[in-house]
Amino acid sequence: MRTRPLKVALLGCGVVGSEVARIMTTHADDLAARIGAPVELAGVAVRRPDRVREGIDPALVTTDATALVKRGDIDVVVEVIGGIEPARTLITTAFEHGASVVSANKALIAQDGASLHAAADGHGKDLYYEAAVAGAIPLIRPLRESLAGDKVNRVLGIVNGTTNFILDAMDTTGAGYQEALDEATALGYAEADPTADVEGFDAAAKAAILAGIAFHTRVRLDDVYREGMSEVTAGDFASAKEMGCTIKLLAICERAADGGSVTARVHPAMIPLSHPLANVREAYNAVFVESEAAGQLMFYGPGAGGSPTASAVLGDLVAVCRNRIGGATGPGESAYAALPVSPMGEVVTRYHISLDVADKPGVLAQVATVFAEHGVSIDTVRQSGKDGEASLVVVTHRASDAALGGTVEALRKLDTVRGVASIMRVEGE
Repeated sequence: MRTRPLKVALLGCGVVGSEVARIMTTHADDLAARIGAPVELAGVAVRRPDRVREGIDPALVTTDATALVKRGDIDVVVEVIGGIEPARTLITTAFEHGASVVSANKALIAQDGASLHAAADGHGKDLYYEAAVAGAIPLIRPLRESLAGDKVNRVLGIVNGTTNFILDAMDTTGAGYQEALDEATALGYAEADPTADVEGFDAAAKAAILAGIAFHTRVRLDDVYREGMSEVTAGDFASAKEMGCTIKLLAICERAADGGSVTARVHPAMIPLSHPLANVREAYNAVFVESEAAGQLMFYGPGAGGSPTASAVLGDLVAVCRNRIGGATGPGESAYAALPVSPMGEVVTRYHISLDVADKPGVLAQVATVFAEHGVSIDTVRQSGKDGEASLVVVTHRASDAALGGTVEALRKLDTVRGVASIMRVEGE
């Protein structure tokens, strides 16, 4: 075993960072045996140096993150501070001064992954970020390495634990959205400001990363269609149950049927109860991968939290340190396919549309005519009503999102349609 320790700089010491430091200390001998050299925590950059951090030598703590990453003796920088800046500058500075980087920063990788990979390659260093998507679940490395010889056609997943907890509570208890959100907040699953989770921003960043790796194509956060789940109602769940479905907030990345383009999107969707993702409960994550040779694969586990995320960070740390000892680097960005990212309007799927309509003869015929005029074929229709008011639920065959959008716009102009109560995509069939 090599005797000179590999030195690690830790940027951030919150929930994840403190757990990384703890595991590095308590499992030091095991890590050294697995890597082939001791690993030493050489510095910890924080914003509030006066806070007591159990198990961390106060002499290692600094507020000068830039000076820490510029030290010539640092082998690996672990970045768990999040956000775009100063994380981006600190990571590129680390490369310039000879360190490889392990990051858990989904927002930064989704936005600037290409430039960060270029910087890493330019300096002959590693950039690993398993912890950026789905916490402890091994996902990025299987996509990037284990399936490197296969052709991935679709990645469909639940990649945000907060939203899954809320939707699961609505499904199993009949709670409304706000009630389920309040419970998630009280239990610590939701932040005080849950916008990033419930409006799909968090999942969209993860979708961009997954799509880029799966399809060997640069997919930025701006390329991902995003729709939040705050409008999902108990009535939507009732309709889903009548169809033998439940509702999940899904990240969906898929290759077009002709293989010439890709799409990436995040939105709530109905999925059949027979689909494996339908049974993912509480705050767990799961990702379903469909490839040509391997077929269908599912990755399941805790998608957030200090210990699960730290597990992914430490896995990357071991890999990067091994590369460092061997004088090599691991796989970098693979964007050779350079496929165009199609707009949401070209996505083809089924739809569940709930309409509030006048309860009088001829309404169904008018609605059916609008669907036909826009090339959207109706699969089933369910109508109920009394006292002059009615509800009309239409489930379509597969159609493009653009065609469905035109249909809904025309429906809203009908005098007999009082409102479009809900539009839900149907996936996973």
